[in-house]
Order: sequence, then C-alpha cells, then structure tokens
Amino acid sequence: MQVLKFGGTSVASAKNIALVKDILLEKKENGNLVAVVSALGGVTTLLVNASIMASNGDTEYLKLLSEVEKKHIKTTQELISVKNQGKTLGKVKIFLNDLEDICRGVFLIQELSSKTSDKILGFGERLSSTIITDYLTDGGLSATLANPHEFIITDNNYGRANVDFNITSPKVQEYFSSNNSIYICPGFIASSRDNQSTTLGRGGSDYTAAILASSLGAPELEIWTDVSGMMTADPRLVRSAYVIKDISYDEAMELSHFGAKVIYPPTIQPALEKGIPIRIKNTFKKEDEGTLISAKASTNGKLIKGLSCIQNIALLNLSGSGMVGIPDFSHRLFRALSNAKVNVVLITQASSEHTICVGIDAADASRSQGAIENEFAFELASRKINPIEFEKDLAIIALVGSNMKEQVGVSGNMFSVLGQNGVNIKAIAQGSSEKNISVVVNAVEVKKALNSLHESFFLSEKKVINVFMIGVGNVGSALIEQLRKQKAYLSQHHHIDLRVVALANSRKMYFQERGIDLKEWKEKLDAEGEAMSTNVFLKQMADLNLRNSIFIDNTANSDIASVYQGVLKESISIVTPNKIACTNSYQEYLDLKQTALKYKAKFLFETNVGAGLPVINTLNDLIKSGDEIIKIQAVLSGSLNFIFNNFNESTKFADIVKQAQVEGYTEPDPRIDLSGVDVKRKILILIRESGLNMEIDDIPSRPFIPEDCMQAPTIDGFFSKLEEHEATFQKMIADAKKAGKKIKYVATFNKGKAETGVQLIESSHPLYNLEGKDNIVLFTTKRYPEQPLVVKGAGAGAEVTASGIFADIMRIANAT
Repeated sequence: MQVLKFGGTSVASAKNIALVKDILLEKKENGNLVAVVSALGGVTTLLVNASIMASNGDTEYLKLLSEVEKKHIKTTQELISVKNQGKTLGKVKIFLNDLEDICRGVFLIQELSSKTSDKILGFGERLSSTIITDYLTDGGLSATLANPHEFIITDNNYGRANVDFNITSPKVQEYFSSNNSIYICPGFIASSRDNQSTTLGRGGSDYTAAILASSLGAPELEIWTDVSGMMTADPRLVRSAYVIKDISYDEAMELSHFGAKVIYPPTIQPALEKGIPIRIKNTFKKEDEGTLISAKASTNGKLIKGLSCIQNIALLNLSGSGMVGIPDFSHRLFRALSNAKVNVVLITQASSEHTICVGIDAADASRSQGAIENEFAFELASRKINPIEFEKDLAIIALVGSNMKEQVGVSGNMFSVLGQNGVNIKAIAQGSSEKNISVVVNAVEVKKALNSLHESFFLSEKKVINVFMIGVGNVGSALIEQLRKQKAYLSQHHHIDLRVVALANSRKMYFQERGIDLKEWKEKLDAEGEAMSTNVFLKQMADLNLRNSIFIDNTANSDIASVYQGVLKESISIVTPNKIACTNSYQEYLDLKQTALKYKAKFLFETNVGAGLPVINTLNDLIKSGDEIIKIQAVLSGSLNFIFNNFNESTKFADIVKQAQVEGYTEPDPRIDLSGVDVKRKILILIRESGLNMEIDDIPSRPFIPEDCMQAPTIDGFFSKLEEHEATFQKMIADAKKAGKKIKYVATFNKGKAETGVQLIESSHPLYNLEGKDNIVLFTTKRYPEQPLVVKGAGAGAEVTASGIFADIMRIANAT
C-alpha cells in the first residue's frame, strides 16, 4: 500500500487539487494507495480564530464561519460537475451546520474546552477529504473516503492526543485490507477509546500519514507540499539555499525542531521505528526528485546537512554565588518553568555552576520571570542569586549534521565565520552526540549569520563579496569598469562572486541588494537613484546587514572620512584612497586601527601612497617581520614628477601645469598638488605605518610656488600669476642644469624627523631617472642599510589607483 500526504497548500484551491488528482492517477498505476489530506489552505486558522472569538462572546466569529462556508462551496462548484454538485454540497452543508451549532454553543456559554476545540478544528480535514473524494469519483476514479475515527485510537489528551498503537495498527491493517485503489483519508483527526473526537496536534496530518505508513508497512511515505524538499537553509533568508538530496532521520528531526517547516518531529517517529523512508515532494513541481529521509543518508562530501533557526527567542540567565555546589538549583529552575507551561528550547551552564542560561520563546518571557522569582524569592531577597536577567530580540541558529563528530574544527569554523562577519554569539549549546551546534545571536543578525555560514559550509567554492561605493568620478568609474570586466574571471578562477550593491555620487545613491548591473550603472543611478545622504546611505548599508561587506570611499571628502568609525563598528571593511582619515590626529588614526581589529573588519588604504604601487603592504611586511625603518626617501606626487620631468627651458611652467591638469594628473585645482600638502599626508602615513607617532604639523614643507600664485582668487587667476613668475621657474631649471641635476619634489624621513620640498637630485641617485608620473620610495632599514629597498612605478592616474583599490578588495576577499 502506497501512502501519500498532501498539505494545506497542495489542497488550497480547486486548481491545486486538480494537480493532486494528476499525481494520484500516476501513483495508482503502481497499486493501491492512501492519500492523507489536510484542510484547505487557511481553513484551520479560520476555525481557530472563530472558536476563540465565539468563546469571547464576539459575534465576529460568524463572519469567519461564513468565509469557511464560501471557500468550500466555491471549491466544490469549481471541481465537481453540475449534475453531481448537489450531492457534495449537501454533505458540505451538513458539516457546516454542525460546525455552526457547536460554535453557537461556545458563544452562548463563552467557554471553549480542549475537547470542544478538537471537534471544531477537525471539520477542516473532514470537509476537504469529502470534497476531494467526490471530485475523484466524479472523474471516474474508484475513490473511498476513509474515516480515521474508526482506526486511529488515542487517549483523551485533547489538542495533542497520544496514539495507542497496540489498538491502532491492527485496526488500520483491517480497515485498508480491501482492494479499493484509492483511499482519501482526512489527516489530523482521530478518536479516543470512548469515541470522542481528538486531534493529533501540530503536524497532525503528517503524523496521520506516518501512522498509516508504519501500520501498513508502506515501502515509502511521500509527503507532498509546496517546496521541492528540505532545504540547506530557509530560502526566504538564504537565496542560495538548495534542496538536500538525502538526509538521515536524526538530521531531519534536528532541522525540524529548529524551524524547518516541511515536516515535524512526531511525523518521523513511526516511520523511523519501522525504517520506512520518507520522501518530500513538491505538488507544483512533481518532476523534482525531492528529499529522501532514511536511516542512513549519504554524506556526498558534506559534513553539514542543513542550517535552521528559531526566531523570537529570549535568553533567561540565573546567576549567583549562592548557586555553587547546591544540587537542586537546576531542578527548581526547570520545575518552575514546567509549572508555568514554558518550553525550554536551549540550555547551557558554565562548569563553575555560577550561571544557568536557558532559551525560551520570547512570548513566555514575562510568565517565566514571574515563575522563577516566586520559586527563588528567598534566594533573591538574601542575595544568594542575582536578579533574573532577560535578553530579548534574539534567535537560535543551528548547524545540523550527523557526521560533524567525525571532523575536527567544525565548531571552530562556525565561530570564526560568525566572528569575521561581526555576528556576536550570546550563548552556545552542543550535545555530546555532535549532531547539532546551536548559537544564540541578535535577531537582526540572523540573515547575515545564515548566509555567512551557508556560504562557508555549502558554497565554499564561491564566496560573495558585497561592495558599497561612494564616489564614481574618474577613479570610481575606472574601478567599476575593472570590476565589470573581471567579474566572470573572479567567479571562474577564484570562486568569488563580487557584487556592487550600492553606488553614490554627491547627488544620488542607488541600492540593489542582489548586485547592480555594471553595464548600466550610470543609467540606474541617474534614473532610479534617490537623493544622496551620507547618513541614509550608511543606515541602508547597515540595515542590509550583508556578510563580507566592503565600504569603498573614492572621495577626498572629510565628511565621508569622519564616518569610518561607525562603518567599522558594523563589522564592515573599508577600502579607500582618501588620505584624510589616516592623517587626522595620531589618536584618531590609532582608534580606526583598533576599531577595525575589535570588530573583525579590515581597514585598507594602499592607494593612499603610490596609487597602485604596493608601498604600504611592503612597509607592513617589513615591520611585521621585525625589520626597523631607518630612513625613507620618496617622490610621492605623480603630478609633480610629471611637471618637473616635462618642464624645461623651452617650455612654460604654467603650460606644463595646465597639461597635467588636462591629462588628469592633478586635482581640478592644481594648487592642491603644488602646495605639497598631499605629499605631506603620504609621508605621514608611511611614518605612522612604521609604528611612529607623528602629526602632520610636525612635518615642515618648503614651498616653491610664490605665495601670490597660491592666493589667486580663481584657477584662471592662478595660471595668470604663474606666467608672471615664469622667470622664477626658469631660474630653477637653469640652476639644476648648471649643477647637472634634476628637480624633484621629495619627501624625507630620517632619524625621527620628516620634511618635504623641492630638491636637486644628482645623476647617481635612484630618484634622478624617475620618469613621467612615476613614484618611487626608498626604504633604508636595519636589513637594507646600504642598498635601500626600492618600490617604483606609476603613482598617479585613475586606472592605476582603481587597480590598487581592486587589489585591496581582493585582499579582503581572500582573507574572509
């Protein structure tokens, strides 16, 4: 005998029931079958609410009963031919009249007993099974309506009756011994030994199917629902979740306990005892293979079978020195909770016996607190224990897999992944069977936590990196284009899915959680972007709470730099060419470093010095390996190097500066570059990264541009003033040529002192042959005392700066 169960969504409408019929027709070819059906979708909820309203004397219950009536009459009319409708509608009307009479009685006496509630709730399955049986018969099939009151026998524990299998199993075998091809059996309902209606509690229709499969020795129990099987995680929270092909009974029970709604633990038990496999199938995609639950499932190389979570959890903490060594504290705590009808979901206790922590449904928090305070009134008054601590807005995340015990480091990996993404763990529980590792986290962190863990344990071959970018000018645009071109390569060769989730300029910002199409980013930003607000941008970024998030600041804006602390505290890494944050006060610089460390975020700014050159990374490697910086000598301005390399006696200084501006080597206002302040910031960053405390005002700078040029009211005025001082610049060239040297703007750090300014460099010096817009840095260290370590290359331009930012992104991607 085949046993199938169809849930509420599978029989929610006439259209869905027609799909059920198609499935039954296919299954019928393999022999006789029993189809257990739930109430029509949403009906049980209507019945629960109607009964409660009636018990409260609220006449609104009649409206809900009217909805129930309309739903069943409409379904009957849509499914059954006109000539046969009358017979079915007559049966439906009888049921509905009985239902209304019972609810009327509840309304009159304003009392709803568990016994009466079972009678009312059972109408859902009785109605649906009657309609479906008549629908099949109307279509020419041989279908028989089964009556569970005759073969599922329980005690009188109304609402969650316990099945007497000694009586039930023989009755089931006898009842289904005839040769009828299709039985339609209402789920959820049963009968007590004294012939009173009972129900089987949560997941009751699944349980009915499992009872029948167990009693009849079915080769397999099929549960048809609206999903294609048990998933590795909740697909509403984890988009990359996928169907688990096969899973063990124990693993399925663990996932079910922790919120997987496909099946419920009591469903599994009868099948488990008989070793009957359970297959989860999708009514709406019947061709999908589904999930097979059996005694021993294959691992397919996966230690973890699934992730699940329970929302709306509160943590209750009982602590105090008076608990140590006293044997009955735990007993009294759980007795108090039991008497208050509070279910404990999670338990953890420190070996010191100083604290006991339990997780409960948040709705039970106040009732639990009252019960515990009553139980421990004396201890609280005498301060042997501390006031009861409650923390709400939490959730439990469970990592489930029977094979975890065979592999070292699973829990360590779990905690590491959560820590790297800034998810704070409130409590931990792991049974000695090692089938489940549970952690309590803040409710707002659930999505990020689940996605991070799912990526690590199930999609380790592909890591998602989420990028939030402010600044889409020359550098930002170049970076976006590089990201676009390399996206497929990174996915294929480095297994990284790099998504740009948000873009912003000074006017607009645009968010797309699943990633912006980088071919159309300009159009999207202009057409669909909202007004730019830094605070709103940061809030949306934090609210999305995505794992492996990176904030990129491509601006030179001090207001943006000022928010770095807040970004890092959200465990969001930062990559930036903006030098302001690292050149504010030394204490602010240290605070950013320490915040990044504390919140497991990265703060990378390689492009602060030398654009795409690995200057800071080289310096960091020297320091980490125990080397010590003695001297730094560097040309750190690509724009100034370009200007001095192209300026000679046959050119005008103003013309060369203008050329550098046009080619994008200087800021729109070239005075920013010519002032040397940018070079001061760069050498300051190198000094600080060497481990030394220095402020920007400690670095003197020798200006070479006349003051009246720098004070010109406009950029055009500035260029005019440069032309007036052409003789000054020509003299610089003549003096350099006479001495056989070249002009370079050099930053120097030596013996604890730093300075910047124009220097004449002799031909034997490494700085002499520095061409074009290149940068060069010479590190003289204890290990490189005679021949300095040299880092040299292009130090300006949007493309190279973008490549440096890209490199920092990849460092974070490879480190997380």
